[in-house]
Amino acid sequence: MKRPKVNPPQKTMMIWLLLLFGLIYFAQRMSNTETTIVKDFNFQKYKQALIDGEVAEVTLYTKSDEARGKIKPEFKEKWKGTDFTIAANLEKAFEVAEKHSVTANYNNEDHQLFIGILVSLLPFILIGLIFFFFMKQLQVGGGKAMNFGKSRARLLNENKKKVTFKDVAGVEEAKGDLVEIVEFLKNPKKFSKLGGKIPRGVLLVGPPGTGKTLMARAVAGEAGVPFFTISGSDFVEMFVGVGASRVRDMFEQGKKSAPCLIFIDEIDAVGRHRGAGMGGGHDEREQTLNQLLVEMDGFDAHEGVIIIAATNRPDVLDPALLRPGRFDRRVIVGKPDLNGRAEILKVHAKKTPLAADVDLKVIARGTPGFTGADLENLVNEAALVAAKYNQKVVFLENFEEAKDKILMGSERRSMVMSDEDKKITAYHEAGHTLIGRKLKGLDPIHKVTIIPRGQALGVTQTLPEKEEFSFTKSKAKKMLSFLFGGRAAEELVLKDITTGASNDIERATDIARKMVTQWGMSENLGPLAFAKDEGPVFLGMQQSQRQEVSDSKAQEIDSEVHTLISEAYALALSTLKENQPALEALAQALLEFETITGKEVDQLIEGQTLAQIQAQREEFEKNKKELNASLDGEASKNKLKKEEESPESTSVGGSEDPLGQPA
Repeated sequence: MKRPKVNPPQKTMMIWLLLLFGLIYFAQRMSNTETTIVKDFNFQKYKQALIDGEVAEVTLYTKSDEARGKIKPEFKEKWKGTDFTIAANLEKAFEVAEKHSVTANYNNEDHQLFIGILVSLLPFILIGLIFFFFMKQLQVGGGKAMNFGKSRARLLNENKKKVTFKDVAGVEEAKGDLVEIVEFLKNPKKFSKLGGKIPRGVLLVGPPGTGKTLMARAVAGEAGVPFFTISGSDFVEMFVGVGASRVRDMFEQGKKSAPCLIFIDEIDAVGRHRGAGMGGGHDEREQTLNQLLVEMDGFDAHEGVIIIAATNRPDVLDPALLRPGRFDRRVIVGKPDLNGRAEILKVHAKKTPLAADVDLKVIARGTPGFTGADLENLVNEAALVAAKYNQKVVFLENFEEAKDKILMGSERRSMVMSDEDKKITAYHEAGHTLIGRKLKGLDPIHKVTIIPRGQALGVTQTLPEKEEFSFTKSKAKKMLSFLFGGRAAEELVLKDITTGASNDIERATDIARKMVTQWGMSENLGPLAFAKDEGPVFLGMQQSQRQEVSDSKAQEIDSEVHTLISEAYALALSTLKENQPALEALAQALLEFETITGKEVDQLIEGQTLAQIQAQREEFEKNKKELNASLDGEASKNKLKKEEESPESTSVGGSEDPLGQPA
């Protein structure tokens, strides 16, 4: 349960004081709205008013020797007031009041005097409190004046749910590298007695969304030590020297809590290469970085304080930050592989009821390059899609729709395409599909659709059978033919070509040029590199671009690229001519169903008709409806049974989810 936010004691006390003074002030104002003081009132007028029966009551104040009274409302106009005050002998004033049957009471305290002083000073008190309150709010961190140099590192609340290595999946190697840190924090003597020193700093490197912050929290959860967290941008302020002061204060906090962990997220905000860029000069960030370098490994190094930093830009960090003695260990938290993606999907799908047709390994195969954050988003989107259709469980088709939405955007059903455009798109995608199916060694076809998504009118998706980190020259040539399958189908069937192959041509040209200039796959030019990735100028890694290829060699490169493209296109065209009946069947199926699966592609190539495909789809939809209906019935029975067993008690203990994964 989320704990309520607690205001600081000083702030709460000030609020109550403001409310109290406000209530006193307004109460006094309300009580004095119709009160007016009778002018030039004396003892003789007091006596005459009592004789005439014009006084309602009298109060005698012993400390000030004053008699204060109230005039009856009907005589208010006569006396031009409602209250009177006279200085007199209290005994005589009491005798006169008693003689004329007017109530007279003695009072030993002078509350009116105190209230009068308080009301007169209240506006000044309120102005002072408001000024003090706003000054406190304007100060950084809400602390004392000139508190800008204090660290903004936040101590992770122990009451929050701890994250351990069990909550982290898909990065087993990175977890193994951090186990040593955890063991040192739990048992430092185990290492120190052998003369070993634990790394002072651990740098987590990886693309965004791979779980670097989660890994740092898991280390803190496993070690059970204080965990301070701060962002790299929190060090930088508009005032000179603030960043360095905050670094000093952060390490002082860590020293008091040692052994402890300090996590700096996005350290590249303060750890950039000094002197990088075109301008150079002295920078506030450089002061902060210099102080960080000294604190990590200087004359007064802090023992027991381990720094864990995270960045997705290790190339811009200063070399002094990465040397031994500072960030000794670099842990790569990369994008998960096939098995890693499957494990991550299991973690995120724990609370999601899955249908029997959902195979997380199949989903993992279809999401190469996805990070942990991407996979979490995929599971969430699939659940939202299933809820949109009022389903009780999440089917594989929901994951497919969610993946398409993430990669290419939502379906553009409102986009009106003419029959001719649909026909062109259907043959184009059928050409890709047939080439991908007939050329051995390419990834299997997973799904084909002619429903517009994003900027694409149609898509042919492949599903890698295994994780690949490199591919052969023969596969690269087949990939070129696969990309030209759509253009070849247009030329073969429609006797014309369209602009729909622009992206295919761009990708094919890029692959062919890399084959020649970077991968050394040209027989005529040999294994030479004619191009390389250059670092960006604004990072200070280089100052100019160099021409390393002569004009004659550039012509040879262009000729080799053209040869590769021409051969790939010719192979695609000849393959489609040999299998033109299958091409027609695939195109007609796309025009009929708009989307077909990889299994249906194989069935169509083997000779199954559209009617048989339609019958299979109807059977699947029927089974899906029956499953949802049975889950609804089971949920109703469980609810009724629970009410009969315990009609007055609800949500006591745990209960099995009736919408669990079916067998």
